[in-house]
Amino acid sequence: MKKMRHVVTLLFLLVSTPIVFAQANADCTIKYNLFKGDYNAKNYDNAYENWMWCMDNCPTLSVNIYKYGVKIAEHKFENAAPADKAAAADVVRRVFKQRLEHFPKDKADVLDKMATFEAEAGSSEDVVYGLLEQTFKLDPTELSPKNIYSYFDIILNKYKDSDTQKVFDTYDEVGEAIELKREYYAKKIGAINAKDSTKISSKDVKNRKIYQQLTTNLSIVESGLDQKLASISTCERLIPFNRKNFDKFKNDGIWLKRAVSRMYNKECTDDPLYDQLVEAYVHADPSPQASVFYAGILMKNGETNKAMEYFKKAVDQETDTYKKAGHLYKVAQILSKKGRKSEARSYCYQALEQQPTMGKAYLLIGSMYASSANSCGTDIVSKRMVYVAALNKARKAKAIDPSISSLANRFINSYSGNIPTTKDLFVAGVKSGTSHKIGCWINETVRVP
Repeated sequence: MKKMRHVVTLLFLLVSTPIVFAQANADCTIKYNLFKGDYNAKNYDNAYENWMWCMDNCPTLSVNIYKYGVKIAEHKFENAAPADKAAAADVVRRVFKQRLEHFPKDKADVLDKMATFEAEAGSSEDVVYGLLEQTFKLDPTELSPKNIYSYFDIILNKYKDSDTQKVFDTYDEVGEAIELKREYYAKKIGAINAKDSTKISSKDVKNRKIYQQLTTNLSIVESGLDQKLASISTCERLIPFNRKNFDKFKNDGIWLKRAVSRMYNKECTDDPLYDQLVEAYVHADPSPQASVFYAGILMKNGETNKAMEYFKKAVDQETDTYKKAGHLYKVAQILSKKGRKSEARSYCYQALEQQPTMGKAYLLIGSMYASSANSCGTDIVSKRMVYVAALNKARKAKAIDPSISSLANRFINSYSGNIPTTKDLFVAGVKSGTSHKIGCWINETVRVP
């Protein structure tokens, strides 16, 4: 009889266990759908209880428990009484911790969000820095624009007097992450712009606006980082620093690329060390970017034909349209500095063919126009009409690339102040609204303002 009871008990457990699990799964699904409904309706307070039940009982049901849960928990934290703030903050931290435990796929993104929350919650700099550093080591492109700035700011303050190399390395790595993010958004915008205008949906318009804003944020952060680094990245500091480290890194393509880029961007290219760095770079890493820099020093040394061969080689080597546009723009910059403005303009337009949203290419053309005002005009009106052409390019830059609006506005304001006045036109007998042909290398027709 005792043996029979054991058999009956075992049979009962075998039959009832699936029912228990099935009931638990059903409860999880019901609670999940209830809190999700409240979440979608933005009733975060109503969603809290069912969401927390899912956190406790169904932690692996769906990653949305954590994606939605962060908003629910943060809402609770934001509206908590001062005495309840600490407990509410711990709930937010629990959401992140459980997500990393059960859904660790997007770890860098989660750590970035954790850092943002800890900063907003008033946690110590060490706590925030620890999370930012983890994110940076896993995938620096997952840092938000704001956290990119925060991370570099902490690094700069910690190491500017004790480890300049770390500061420079971090700046370069952060800059490369910004460029990768900018490339990603630019390609997204380009894909939308490439569609037939009748096929661009409201969702496309919304997404394009988001991508443009994110790109603008990156430009703002990049400008802020440059200002932060300005005090320790002068030619007076860069040249001896790079000279001291050259023997150690003369075969390191990454170090050479960064050293060359820093000296180029800071206009330290007249020092012989720059040529030495570029030559080492092109041997250590015969990449398209290295070829562009090498062509630049060939141009500087009067080896024009050989320089043009390297420019062409760099462009032909590159298959990615975004990167090809970058090389073409760099070539345009170098030619512009050498006074070869017509060729520089041609390279700008080639860059725009590869990346139609590259507003800085139009700004470069506009700046070359403006610098040619005296040589491309014979009287006050014809000289000032060159600024009209420059103004048109600056406005075009702003229209195609909202991320550079602030910079474009400075050019627009500058050129606007130099166009022909009503008095100038009256004295010269030129009628507003008529066409005006600008000669010399510009060779462009514009409308009289």
